[in-house]
Amino acid sequence: MTAFETLETDVLILGAGGAGLFAALHASNAQPDLSITVAVKGLLGKCGCTRMVQGGYNVALAPDDSLERHFMDTIEGGKWLNDQDLAWTLVTGAQERIRELENELGCFFDRNEDGTVHQKAFAGQTFDRTVHKGDLTGIEIINRLAEQVWSRGLNRLEDHRAVELIRCRDESAVSGVLMIDMRTGGFLFVRARAVLLATGGGPTMYRYHTPSGDKTCDGMAMALRAGLALRDMEMVQFHPTGLLAGDETRMTGTVLEEGLRGYGAYLLDGDGERFMDRYDDRGERATRDIVSRAMFAEIRAGKVGPLGGLYLSMGHLDGAEIRRQFRGMVERCADCGFDLVSGRVEVVPTAHYMMGGVEFKADCKTAVPGLFAAGEDTGGVHGANRLGGNGVANSTVFGGIAGDTIGAWVNADGALHDPDKTAIEAAIDLCRTPLGQPRGDLEEVRDRLSSIMWDDVGIFRDAASLDSAEDALVSLEAGLDGIGVASGDLAYNLTWHDWMNLKNLILVSRAITAAAKGRVDSRGAHYRADFPDSGTLETSAFTRVTLQDGTLVTATEPVKFTRVKPGETLLD
Repeated sequence: MTAFETLETDVLILGAGGAGLFAALHASNAQPDLSITVAVKGLLGKCGCTRMVQGGYNVALAPDDSLERHFMDTIEGGKWLNDQDLAWTLVTGAQERIRELENELGCFFDRNEDGTVHQKAFAGQTFDRTVHKGDLTGIEIINRLAEQVWSRGLNRLEDHRAVELIRCRDESAVSGVLMIDMRTGGFLFVRARAVLLATGGGPTMYRYHTPSGDKTCDGMAMALRAGLALRDMEMVQFHPTGLLAGDETRMTGTVLEEGLRGYGAYLLDGDGERFMDRYDDRGERATRDIVSRAMFAEIRAGKVGPLGGLYLSMGHLDGAEIRRQFRGMVERCADCGFDLVSGRVEVVPTAHYMMGGVEFKADCKTAVPGLFAAGEDTGGVHGANRLGGNGVANSTVFGGIAGDTIGAWVNADGALHDPDKTAIEAAIDLCRTPLGQPRGDLEEVRDRLSSIMWDDVGIFRDAASLDSAEDALVSLEAGLDGIGVASGDLAYNLTWHDWMNLKNLILVSRAITAAAKGRVDSRGAHYRADFPDSGTLETSAFTRVTLQDGTLVTATEPVKFTRVKPGETLLD
């Protein structure tokens, strides 16, 4: 058996994005005497998806807007697959959280001349409700959150990756988490009364993707192996405007934010002609799923630019205002040789966000006592399509709720449980699989994975492509299990971590494929070319995927219309 160190803490938070950091602060507020440890795969304040948020934060603040209007936009955008209690918690909690961000944490959002908070237009919404700090909103939020965590002296485990959720001996509750100290390569078991899963999603298994390479769906993979159910996994969101700068740069796939289209940017085909009006009356301001499919159809028709993409154009708009409101976007495009203000920028749909994830309750509890979840690791909030601006609201709203719930739960019910040491040994053995085996080509595995997911489980899907992907992913995982990496110095052994990243990505890719096979209609981000109709809204059902004895099992569950039914509205 491989030796491992142990550490005890009251609360272990996996992830340091908006959900994780808000949870840490709220748990600390609820129970100041708790030992709270934040574990992060990189450096606190410098990694995670929240930091990368450009556009902004949806919240009903204006007199002419309302909670009911934000809720209905969220439900209709999600094609009636949302858990309505979660969606209502999102829109109501956003009002509380935005004031907390400004008044307690010191975030400074853009304002109108009269001093009110400025809110810009985002696609798929009936009101301009997106609060922002230029086009660098995520950096503003994470910087303020990280400052608070540092000032309170909360425990940090940086450069530590979580590899397995460990239950107690009778499997009745979570006992802690097995981790790897990336600085040494050694294993660490962190025993905790409560664990929060907030590692984020990150669909980096696709050829074009927005998240950084360290986002490899670790939390969802751990949840599957721990026996938890994932819902809505077929719902992978593609952002319409990923920068296309060539295969030789990682800038390809990074987002040009939705506020550009909200402000009035055009999408053009390779001949310079607008096309979105042929697909939706809202044109470029249609929801992300509709715009992405329209763009993909145009690309398949061959009306493309020199790199195989389409064009984003803002030359018909006020250049000075573009430079003022979208400084970050202007600079990003300039770095890649594009003129966003007066020229055309080549773009392609890019995998951006996962609407699916762990099933959880509005108080962030999961089916395993002591295990909580928040942020992009969870499913049900967004249904079939996330509205731009609802993502960072999701992370911060439910992160805060998770911290409040954990603080109260640990005080009333939390206990340290002895771990199942057999499970720890099995998890260590899995991680050590490639050590000492014949060296192989992990880049070839990664390239093959991205091709399978982009071509067969991407924006367009059908039974044949999904069957092909299912077989190919099983074969790919078997091949990965036979690939070895250098087993000498494991300190910052990035090849070893790449192997573990791919292991998780393939498992989650299999879950996406299984859920996509199980949904024989088209809803939001999930489009089946062989089943293009959306089906009857009144009989809407969500998918559920579990891992049972190594086999992915898919089921469906009727959506509960707890607040509004199809054909009804909460609006007056």
